[in-house]
Amino acid sequence: MKDPYEILGVARTADEAAIRAAYRKLAKKHHPDVNPDKPDAAVRFGEISAANELLSDKDKRARFDRGEIDAEGHEIHQQRQYYRDTPGQERYDPAGGFSQEDLESFFAQQFGQAGRRSDWGATGRVRPGRDMQYSLTVSFVDAAGGTTRRLSLPDGKTLDVRIPPGTEDGHVLRLRGQGGPGFNGAPAGDALIEITVAPDPRFHRDGDDIITDIPVSLKEAVLGTSLEVPTIHGPVKVSVPAGSGTGTRLRLRGKGIRHGHQFVQLQVVLPPGDEPELAAFLKTWTPKGTVNPRETV
Repeated sequence: MKDPYEILGVARTADEAAIRAAYRKLAKKHHPDVNPDKPDAAVRFGEISAANELLSDKDKRARFDRGEIDAEGHEIHQQRQYYRDTPGQERYDPAGGFSQEDLESFFAQQFGQAGRRSDWGATGRVRPGRDMQYSLTVSFVDAAGGTTRRLSLPDGKTLDVRIPPGTEDGHVLRLRGQGGPGFNGAPAGDALIEITVAPDPRFHRDGDDIITDIPVSLKEAVLGTSLEVPTIHGPVKVSVPAGSGTGTRLRLRGKGIRHGHQFVQLQVVLPPGDEPELAAFLKTWTPKGTVNPRETV
């Protein structure tokens, strides 16, 4: 994999907020659901997700910066030094085995608890597992209606993540006991999963309500018609009243998120080409009343 900093387009000094913002911007742009006609979108999105997963984990990021792991999280084996920088002060116990400092360093690397001491239990030192941070992108429809998605972890394991109905962009789900393993009987850490909701050109969220913009022709707006419109529950038929204009809203009860509604907002679209008959009619047409659409009420 390429350098994760380059993939996200952030500096090596970028803080967590900058990394999160860069990831969410790129994830929304390159998500396969938003780019169905681009076969390389899935590959690009996978690189973005992997880069974010590494850089959003403080321990992994620090190890990558130190050259201990590569961009895919694999160990980079280096020759271990067992001597202090000061000559004559060996860190190796001359009686055989490692010194206490070496053991502390070993367990810190293995369990991600560098610089953190823990209590002693009946069978030795006890270290709770650390929390692990992951990212998961879901479609607008899945976030609105709720679903279960499988998340693949770097170690090859998988987690089935339940997305509650109405999950918002940036929401963090906590899966207790699904993080790093504890040591010596201590509990495991939690998995913290940040949800990114991919945009959907058909829907816009307003609280628990959903707004859908539907274009209609001038004839349909004047005379009325019946249209099929998308909802998060599937397509439904909608009757457009005669005399509707741009901005007219039609409410679909219970078709929003949870107990919300969906509002179909009409956009009147004029014919793309010349319509000489329509132009000739309008020149001789005198509307009833004198209404100035530019007047402010």
